[in-house]
Amino acid sequence: GLSELFREMKQAFVLSCSGAQRPASLGLRTRVFACGSRFSPGNNSLAKAPKDPKSRPSAGAFRYESGRFWCEARKESSSSADVIPSSRPQKSIQEYVMPEPHAGRTAYVHRETGETKVTVFVNLDGTGRCNVDTGIPFLDHMLHQISSHGLIDLEIQAEGDLHIDDHHTNEDVGITLGMALAKALGDKKGIFRFGNFTAPLDEALVQVVLDFSGRPHLTYGLDLPTDRVGTYDTQLVREFYVAAASNSNMTLHVRQLDGINTHHIIEASFKAFARAMRQAVSIDERRIDSIPSSKGVLGSKGF
Repeated sequence: GLSELFREMKQAFVLSCSGAQRPASLGLRTRVFACGSRFSPGNNSLAKAPKDPKSRPSAGAFRYESGRFWCEARKESSSSADVIPSSRPQKSIQEYVMPEPHAGRTAYVHRETGETKVTVFVNLDGTGRCNVDTGIPFLDHMLHQISSHGLIDLEIQAEGDLHIDDHHTNEDVGITLGMALAKALGDKKGIFRFGNFTAPLDEALVQVVLDFSGRPHLTYGLDLPTDRVGTYDTQLVREFYVAAASNSNMTLHVRQLDGINTHHIIEASFKAFARAMRQAVSIDERRIDSIPSSKGVLGSKGF
């Protein structure tokens, strides 16, 4: 039961922080991630489970949500490659224990180049929980739309060469998110596959139609009146969609039906994208054990 799993989690966490070897009798069907140096052997307060598993604790405490345990903390250092890397102190949500039977359609992807470091976690069967920090405020705002309206739990941390411009980071976040979507979908068995949604935002109206076909394609039809929204280069909207569609093996059509305000048009497109994706990844109970294709396969998994 849940209470037993919390007890096992507490033992595993205290042992991992103290460096002691976990006894075989513990019998955890879990994966324990390394913790930062601030979690000293004497600091066992983090291992205390909340009375209400679904309540949101303060920073430095565990929470249980969507079948997974999370620890919310300010990260300072870590010896694990699985923990989101960062050169700047930040409040981040890190995964410590994942009960495998309840993992759901989730994926974790870390991608690192000479220009960026991007880490993405997605849960397609989430509730819209979002914690993102790309260093690009407007992109963060749009990623929140994907999470909230798509009901996808989304954790993204990115570092990039923002001293040059936002292009590399914006594109690489799209690439890594696309890879995570492909990984979480796997063979796409049981999904509806297609999504179609038209979203208004005041005078703006944008339609997004997509298909997890295994054939990457983007038709982009946004006519943005201004070159920038705040400091964000509006050309990067297309670059994000290209990257996400290509790496999730998605056919994606983005059509502007109306709109004169650049912010409204872009945000309407992300809301429509989120809702169309929510339709496409939802499970079709009538074909839950089959792949939604007359060919019996939907292209590559993306890896």
